Amino acid sequence: MEKLATNRGLYAIIDPEHCAGRDPIWVAKEILAGGCAMMQLRAKKLSDGEILALGKDLKALCGASAVPFVLNDRADLAEILQADALHLGQDDLPLPDARSIYGGSIGLSTHSYEQAREASVKAEMIGIGPIFPTQSKINPDPCLGLTELERIARDINVPCIAIGGITVEQAPAVFGTGVQMIAMIRAISMADHPRSAARKVHIEAAK
Repeated sequence: MEKLATNRGLYAIIDPEHCAGRDPIWVAKEILAGGCAMMQLRAKKLSDGEILALGKDLKALCGASAVPFVLNDRADLAEILQADALHLGQDDLPLPDARSIYGGSIGLSTHSYEQAREASVKAEMIGIGPIFPTQSKINPDPCLGLTELERIARDINVPCIAIGGITVEQAPAVFGTGVQMIAMIRAISMADHPRSAARKVHIEAAK
């Protein structure tokens, strides 16, 4: 938990559906070469076996780069993979039940100030969003914007991850709100040059 709490920078999300038709392993390697604070596997349309196979490869890559590996949604598969962290959405397995299956750190998605405050007392990290309009979800929650993001980041004492429609160009303004990490899917994984895009965002966090 202490290791995760000190991380700052790009929270890269690898989703095979959003890699511009490219091998997600190649995309992950490019992002890791550019730099990131954490890497999550998000694979809503893969079978359990496919998630485990891809997860093992990604975990090995992350381990070689000393980057924590996170699995989205699945507490059971996160435990099998011995992922560094699990990330849950508001409609996923309730956090107490997830803890009975998975023994690592857990992050929780939140979509309002109230949800963020509630999640901060029971999760090790919280995702906050969407900040801007996003194409990665079919029915996204209302956008929070930078002002509300700053209010949440100021009042929450666990690592905050901003997510939702954030571009590489918007990273400086988002980090300016006080969040520790920015989660990106399409802006990095579908970029012409994922390594360069990742580097720009990750380096921005250190300024």
